Amino acid sequence: MSVLIENGAVVADRWAAVADDAPLPDAPAIVSLARALAEPDLVGRDQGLGIVVEASADLAATLPLLSRVGIVVVHFAAFRDGRGFTLGRLLRERHGFAGVLRAAGHLLPDQYEFLVRCGFTQVAVGDEAELAEWASARGRFHVAYQPSALPERGLGGLRRRLT
Repeated sequence: MSVLIENGAVVADRWAAVADDAPLPDAPAIVSLARALAEPDLVGRDQGLGIVVEASADLAATLPLLSRVGIVVVHFAAFRDGRGFTLGRLLRERHGFAGVLRAAGHLLPDQYEFLVRCGFTQVAVGDEAELAEWASARGRFHVAYQPSALPERGLGGLRRRLT
């Protein structure tokens, strides 16, 4: 069971991860993108539904579901694969996803601030031994050069504006 970090603090997970062959519980559930597409009656259920998307996935498949899911979990296969960051930014900025955006998989605590800047609201931390490091990672970096999904400007934008 993973631990969730939100705004630098540990939070309880109200969503149940459900395998493709398992029945859905009477609670908010997260299913694979393949299952959500194969069983369209799942989307929009009263208890809430979320989907898991691989960082390498084609975003076009998720677009019809975005308005009817409460959470999108982006699974990072490797910490050095930046496609999940791009996916998060696209979901927030281009496609207007307003629900919970969770990062899961192989991530490093040093990536936490950048995940937040890309629009992620939660990070699933698999190892409780790293929990203190993850919790302290929020706010570790105070200067950013790249643009953000947050309502702020990076130094790169400030420099361009001043010149």
